[in-house]
Amino acid sequence: MKRKLGILALVTASAIALAGCSSGGAGGGEASGFDAAGAKDQDITFWVMGGDTPQELRDYLVSEYKKATGGTLKIEEQTWGDALTKLTNQLPDAKNTPDVTEIGNTWSPTFTNAGSFTDLSPIYKDLGGDKLLKSFVEVGEVDGKQYALPYYFGSRYITYRKDIWTAAGLTEPKTLDEFNADVAKLKTPTQSGFYIGGEDWRNGVSWVFANGGELATKNGDKWESSLSDAKTQKGLEQFAQVFKDSSNAPVTEKDSTPWVNINNDRNGAPAEAATIIAPGWAHWSIGDFTGDKKDDAGNVVEDANGAPVEVRTWNDDTFGVFPLPGNDGKPAPVFAGGSNIAISKTSTKQAGAKELLRIIFSDTYQEMLGKNGLGPANTDFVSSLGDDQFAKALVDSALNSKLTPAAPGWAAVEGKSYLEEFFGKVAGGGDIKALAKEYDDKINKIING
Repeated sequence: MKRKLGILALVTASAIALAGCSSGGAGGGEASGFDAAGAKDQDITFWVMGGDTPQELRDYLVSEYKKATGGTLKIEEQTWGDALTKLTNQLPDAKNTPDVTEIGNTWSPTFTNAGSFTDLSPIYKDLGGDKLLKSFVEVGEVDGKQYALPYYFGSRYITYRKDIWTAAGLTEPKTLDEFNADVAKLKTPTQSGFYIGGEDWRNGVSWVFANGGELATKNGDKWESSLSDAKTQKGLEQFAQVFKDSSNAPVTEKDSTPWVNINNDRNGAPAEAATIIAPGWAHWSIGDFTGDKKDDAGNVVEDANGAPVEVRTWNDDTFGVFPLPGNDGKPAPVFAGGSNIAISKTSTKQAGAKELLRIIFSDTYQEMLGKNGLGPANTDFVSSLGDDQFAKALVDSALNSKLTPAAPGWAAVEGKSYLEEFFGKVAGGGDIKALAKEYDDKINKIING
């Protein structure tokens, strides 16, 4: 059944506080904030975080930047675990700073207020202006000026092996308890019923949210960690149980690539996972192996780690998707993904960096984001997400999704990897109450900046 695009538009009105985009359009012609002549032959570096930006989009940016400037765009992938430290250390250093960087939306206030980014307000309207996702714009603003703009928004949903679930006599669950029970039945010594890493708090927090818990709450003008809250504790107990009962992933695994585990490998060996949770764009990496991607010269294309980029073809008979169900029969609140993008203030190649932003906020690239399962920054292009099962699952999961606490010190909390440590210890069978008290104390020391 086709999904009406009016529902897709609701993502910007209801989900993850993306609401409030007012009317207004991008300006035309050459804006005073751009300098096409100055960008000529400038070689620049763009940091992307993790694997969220698919290779097709990276190739497009490299090609278009070359056409626009004659210069070379170098895209460097950073891991989320190391990114905060690297940004803190390298943004102030003109010799080692990336010229343009993706940045987690929850980190944006920390860096914008520290003066790390270039003022983009002179080119804001030309990049989309009021059509850009409002909440992501707001986290990158200081005194009414824009320093970090939205790159994409996303949400997480369940991908499962229909063949494995059907063979076990299971259908799509309606509640979180049903989901937890079902995936436990699918676990074997070589197959996770549900593959999730112990330290993967960004997915594990869904069990907390589903029980009405929070990572932190505001008390007056102060933020306080709420891991010891009774509702949070209940969610943590559920998370620990589903990890124990259904996952063969390491307790120490955090940000991972579970789409690799749900696929049969390239030689036909069976999948290591019957079920995963992943961002919407991951479905492009899930399916039957049909070969390695090759460039126009016939050479095998490699990813950032030097491994061949596999071509996978989705098979509806084998795979399916659905939102993670909550305790009330509605989709569980999942952590809303998404990033901002900014130009380093210390970059000596401001003209080239702005030309890259012009390409990123172009109609073509915004549509490419949507077609690859990433919510486009410009709300005019939400319909590019499509009306298939993937768009439906993305929208349904996004409608009830949540952001991390808007605390001034939240970037420091993530930088310390406190939540990775905490969730890993919980998944490993630790005393949840004692661990919650320990990490509440740690987080409270830095959460207010």
